[in-house]
Amino acid sequence: MKQLIAVALCASAALAHAQTPSTAAAAASSSPAKKDLVQKLLVAQQAGFENISRGLVERPVAQMAQEVRTALQQMPADKREVAAKAIDADVKKYMEEAVPLVRERAIKLAPSTIGVAMEEKFSEDELKQLLAWIESPLNKKYSQFGPEVQGTFTQRLLTEAAPVVDPKMQALFAKVRTNLGMPPPNAGTGASAPPAKAATPAKKAASK
Repeated sequence: MKQLIAVALCASAALAHAQTPSTAAAAASSSPAKKDLVQKLLVAQQAGFENISRGLVERPVAQMAQEVRTALQQMPADKREVAAKAIDADVKKYMEEAVPLVRERAIKLAPSTIGVAMEEKFSEDELKQLLAWIESPLNKKYSQFGPEVQGTFTQRLLTEAAPVVDPKMQALFAKVRTNLGMPPPNAGTGASAPPAKAATPAKKAASK
C-alpha cells in the first residue's frame, strides 16, 4: 500500500510541474468507471494517508526531543523528572490535537493530487488490478506482517548497534559541548551519570 501511495505521489508531483494541454484533456476525459475505481483506491489507502500524516506531525517532535534531552541534562536532578513529565504531557496533548487536523487535510487533498495522478498514469484495467491486490487477503496479511517484523528488526538493530554507536555519540556530544564553551556533564562531581531520559512522543496508534 505504501509503495502504491509513493508511486502516485511521484506521478502527482510530475503532473504539477509538467502538465500539458493534452494531459489535462486526458484527465478531464476520464471515464466515470475510472473515476469510481480511483475513489475506491483512495478509500482503500486511507490508513496509509493517516500514517503519512502522523509521520509529518511526529518528525519535528522527534527533532525537538534531541534539544529536550540536552536541556534536561543541564537541570538539577530533583527538577529533571518533574520537567520531563510535564513535557510528556504537553507532547501528548499536541499529538492528540495535531494528528487529526493533518489527517483531515490529507484525506481532503488526496483526490486532487494522488487521485488525479492515478487517473492520468494508470489505465482502467491497471486500476482494477491494483484494487484487487489491495483488497486481497494476501495483501491484508502482508500489511499486518510488515510492521510486526519491522518493529522486531528495529529493536534488535538498536540493541546490536548501541555498544558501537553510543561511545561515538557520547564523544560527539563532548566535542560539541567543548566547541560551545560548555562544561562537560557532571563537571566537578567526580562521577559521570548516564544521560537523562528525554521526554518521548506519544506512542503510535495501532495501524487500522
